[in-house]
Amino acid sequence: MTTATVPETVEFRAEIRQLLNILVHSLYTDREIFLRELVSNASDALNRIQFEMLTERDMLDPEAELAIKITGDPKERTLTIADTGIGMTREELVENLGTIAHSGAAAFLQSLQNGKRPADLIGQFGVGFYSVFMVAEEARVVSRSYRPDASAWAWTASGGDSYTLEPADKSERGTTIHVKLKGDAAEFAEAHRLEQIVRKHSDFVSFPIYVGDHAQAANRQTALWRQASSEITDEAAGDFYKQLTLDFEKPLARIHLNTDAPVQIHALLFIPAKAERGLLSLRKEAGLKLYSRKILIQEYSKDLLPQHLRFVDGVVDSEDLPLNVSRESVQADKVMERIQTALTHKVVDTLKDLAAQDAEKYRQFWKQYSPFIKEGMATDIGARDKLIPLLRFYSSRTGDNEPASLAEYVGRMPSKQRAIYFILGDEVKSVARSPHLDYFREENIEVLFLVDPLDGFMLAGLQTYEGFPLKNVDDAGLDLPESGKVKDNSDAIPPAEFEALANRIKSRLGDRVTDVRASDRLVDSPARLVSPEDAPRRERERVRRLIDKDYTVPKKILEINRKHPLVKNLAGLIATKMSDSVVDDC
Repeated sequence: MTTATVPETVEFRAEIRQLLNILVHSLYTDREIFLRELVSNASDALNRIQFEMLTERDMLDPEAELAIKITGDPKERTLTIADTGIGMTREELVENLGTIAHSGAAAFLQSLQNGKRPADLIGQFGVGFYSVFMVAEEARVVSRSYRPDASAWAWTASGGDSYTLEPADKSERGTTIHVKLKGDAAEFAEAHRLEQIVRKHSDFVSFPIYVGDHAQAANRQTALWRQASSEITDEAAGDFYKQLTLDFEKPLARIHLNTDAPVQIHALLFIPAKAERGLLSLRKEAGLKLYSRKILIQEYSKDLLPQHLRFVDGVVDSEDLPLNVSRESVQADKVMERIQTALTHKVVDTLKDLAAQDAEKYRQFWKQYSPFIKEGMATDIGARDKLIPLLRFYSSRTGDNEPASLAEYVGRMPSKQRAIYFILGDEVKSVARSPHLDYFREENIEVLFLVDPLDGFMLAGLQTYEGFPLKNVDDAGLDLPESGKVKDNSDAIPPAEFEALANRIKSRLGDRVTDVRASDRLVDSPARLVSPEDAPRRERERVRRLIDKDYTVPKKILEINRKHPLVKNLAGLIATKMSDSVVDDC
């Protein structure tokens, strides 16, 4: 470790210089978010030292209060943000402040080229600290690691092409950021302005944030998830959700769980209004925040909910987690399995209640999150029975107006119906005109429209419902009661003429079809293609079509409606041996 008293100058990488140039000249009115980012970094440092304290006592200042202190000097136009967190060594200063999370700067710049505002992107690509240069002439970071033998170091930059490193005089653990404010940013040295920003952006940070000389924290630092559901107001929950996610659109649902059995759980979860995370999102990936006794154990715990419910955001706290558990081994702890079971049950029950009590909101949910539920149907055998009530389908009865549940479908079935029928396709308007529906329209039997590419996967986990098997209407061997109109062949072309037509079609199509035969299902359509009884399941074939570049269309049976005018005319032309070229083209 160097002991030189002359500051060492280090050049920034090219993309960081470009990034700093943009931030230095940013004149957006929402520059206040720089403080949110610095407080967020300080909170992360405090979370990390709190976690280390679970198993490690050999550290600098073990009794120091875990807190953030913000002070401003309007006369000197300076601002200081200090924490008693984990601190940084010289190498960690270079890694954390000199490289910007690997490819983060490049991704940030690419988003800027796509027309996004800098202030909308900060925090998403690991460039949060550098937002300080929207308001700073100079930023000096003095840090000392929690390791007892570590020395303090200072990192200084002015938004130019380089930064300096030098040993510093700091006896206590943690990081202090000294900011020399620009002339037009003097407001950020005023205590009342700083308190306003803290309450707006950082009110639920878990550690006290002291502003100026105040002995009382400016933030509420309330573990909202540990309060009784009746005590949590919509306003408080909304503020908490905004700070957790930076999503300013109201969530579709709020899920609160306080229980002591089978394990002790405090959870406050949310279903966002949109599946896509916005550019402002603080949540970089899927997963819930996992706490033990209000100590953050994992930022993105993926073991608290099954994969198909990864769209849920929120916080989970349990005192049953062993405090000496490591961040890695917590994933395998038996307590986690019990927590996941309880949370999953609560989330699914909340969605069922939403569907029953607010149909419009549930339609919004289904529009955004149906792929996740279908994924669960296909991949999680144990979850299928719980997820089936959440499924929704368009059908020959509803069109594309309002999707129906399987319970609603079964409730509308005629007494003689013995199966649930579905048709695969690419869009509702297309399948609604399918010749496969002729018989079902005639008999007033509802058919589900499976027009989502994921439906093929989902059907692997949906073979029956309430004792009724699911049947594809594209099934040559479909066992259906005879229809009076279909059975009446008084207006059909004679067998000899049909045989001549069928032979002509076979000669023209060759091995593109496996057979040509009369249909006992068509009413209004001249023809249809059906799959042979020994063909692979059509839903799997559809999936293959979407993902296999070498996919070839399977051969099918061509069924002809002997009563349709087009078919009768073609048979007549063949019988008179006229217009052979027209017949062949048709």
